[in-house]
Amino acid sequence: MRRKLKLLPFLLATLSLLWTDAAHALADCTTSASSTNFGTYSPFSVSPLDGTGNVQVSCSLLGVLSLLVSYDILLNPGSSGTFTSRTMSGGGYNLNYNLYTDSGRSLIWGDGSGGTSIVSDGYLLGLLTTVRNYPVYGRISAGQNLPPGIYSDTIVVTVNY
Repeated sequence: MRRKLKLLPFLLATLSLLWTDAAHALADCTTSASSTNFGTYSPFSVSPLDGTGNVQVSCSLLGVLSLLVSYDILLNPGSSGTFTSRTMSGGGYNLNYNLYTDSGRSLIWGDGSGGTSIVSDGYLLGLLTTVRNYPVYGRISAGQNLPPGIYSDTIVVTVNY
């Protein structure tokens, strides 16, 4: 009888590992994002200009059993190629800005490299689709003397699950 008791935890651990590997095939997650709208920037303001956007992750169960789904949300550096100061371009000029995971705008949202942060989440996924929203906090640095115009950048959002 002792052999069976010792074997049972090993079998449960093995089944858990197999279930974890198969979990990715049992869920489907999609993402969408809204632009970070800053409004009108004034180069004469002594305060930075803040704005917010949103990343939405929607996960659906492909089977009939609940399972734990977890994922990481990463943002690329955009056209500047660096996280230290992303840039929006317009009319041959660059406007410095950045995107953050926190409302205090102290944690740069990136891919986890170079001191940047990512957003991670996990939850038990049931029979219904679960939708989660994650705010993106943006900030344009004050004191950038640039001509009026439309400035933009493209950020790629990646969800690893």
